[in-house]
Amino acid sequence: MDKRRKILIVDDSEMNRLLLSDILEDQYEILEAENGMEASAILQNRESEISLILLDIVMPVMDGFEMLAVMNKNGWIQSIPVIMISAETVPTYVDRAFDLGVQDYITRPFDERTVRRRVASTITLYAKQKELSDIAASQFYQREKDNRLMIEILSNLVEFRNGESGLHVLHIHTLTELLLKKLLEKTDKYGISQQDIPLICNASALHDIGKISVPSEILNKPGRLTKEEFEIMKTHSEEGARILYDIPMRKNEPLIQTGYQICRWHHERYDGRGYPDGLKGEEIPIAAQVVAMADVYDALTSWRVYKDAYPHEKAVQMILNGECGAFNPLLLECLQELSGTLENGMDSSAGDSETEILDTVSHMLETGNMETSKRTVRLLEHECIKNQFFARVSREIQFEYTEVPRMMILSRWGAEQLGVPETIPNPGEEWPGEQVFSGGDYEDLLERLKNTTPGEPEIEAIYLLNVKGQKRRCKVIAHTIWSADNRPKFEGAIGKIDVH
Repeated sequence: MDKRRKILIVDDSEMNRLLLSDILEDQYEILEAENGMEASAILQNRESEISLILLDIVMPVMDGFEMLAVMNKNGWIQSIPVIMISAETVPTYVDRAFDLGVQDYITRPFDERTVRRRVASTITLYAKQKELSDIAASQFYQREKDNRLMIEILSNLVEFRNGESGLHVLHIHTLTELLLKKLLEKTDKYGISQQDIPLICNASALHDIGKISVPSEILNKPGRLTKEEFEIMKTHSEEGARILYDIPMRKNEPLIQTGYQICRWHHERYDGRGYPDGLKGEEIPIAAQVVAMADVYDALTSWRVYKDAYPHEKAVQMILNGECGAFNPLLLECLQELSGTLENGMDSSAGDSETEILDTVSHMLETGNMETSKRTVRLLEHECIKNQFFARVSREIQFEYTEVPRMMILSRWGAEQLGVPETIPNPGEEWPGEQVFSGGDYEDLLERLKNTTPGEPEIEAIYLLNVKGQKRRCKVIAHTIWSADNRPKFEGAIGKIDVH
């Protein structure tokens, strides 16, 4: 197996590709593409393998500048260095290339020594940057993991003192994550992003730390609290906020600030009748609003010393009817839409803690301008989604669709079965779906994909397809991919066609 570094040469001239290959093939494994679209298809599947791209400017289908734009859009430019090799010497061309992220610009005609030296220097530089970024990512990862562990230990101590299992902390974490993700699908009015979700979920574990100051005979009383006892119980929200605020030299930390909001105000009500400050409506920080709803739902569906657990349907209905407080109408919509997910149980809906930590590390790297590691984390997440999905469905005709560039990539076996190329640029324009699908089925599939959401990304449907010249009813299963923006954007889909 060839373990040499891989270089992708992108040039529509076979002679130019041959010249560069002759110079470099003794030290590197060479891949070739005739235009930016072909190169994008290679990157889509082999991004992690490629150490450098040598890119021409003037090419058909997709030129060098268009490909650089795609690389920026997909984040490839952060993990793969590009050297532009062109006969164009106009300053505006050179400036534009560097503005789009190329590391070097070699003009034709070139000599062998120049190409070798610049290629070696660029690959070495990127390798060193990646090594340093990976070390930083590892350190951030371990620190975040340790921080989360300490928070869970502290919050679990409170729960055990309260006579409850540590599952309450995990349930609040999971419910908070689900509600926040659903809320971000609906609005960006609260100024939070996907990257803020791990922080808020982490802070949610601290919501009841103030109960450490409440006498155990009140905490664990099996019957209804007296008015005086309830007044003492209510002090836990202010006490929890005070504990966090009094941590020396740390009150400006984002986790402490968010935890303060949650501790102090997670018993406020949207109608202003909560405690301790009687905040109303949007005066209540959104993190506290979300954790308040998560806390109420889990309290209703869990056993307590003073009550049995309510079934899921009853708990949701009680919250929607206002029997357990007043909540933000948008959050009530989120709860309704998540009802099916919650009914399946917290264990099945709980987020993967390792992935959450990777999300947090990714955000820390982003704010620290360490884009190489950020892209590495995103690549791991993308591959994780693909592997989990394909592990769940049998291997048949597999496909991947990307919006930028607009392209369909089929497995080799799948392309043979359908009688189409493995890579289809601009599907729907250059490739009529009716070649494979019958009637309006192709348009129906596209519409179904368009109507998915990040919270419900999968579709399943039966279509009549043309497989090796025969009409056959086939099941199509697809999972859409979305961006991590405040308002997620559709980026593509992966899926399979079951022809059996």
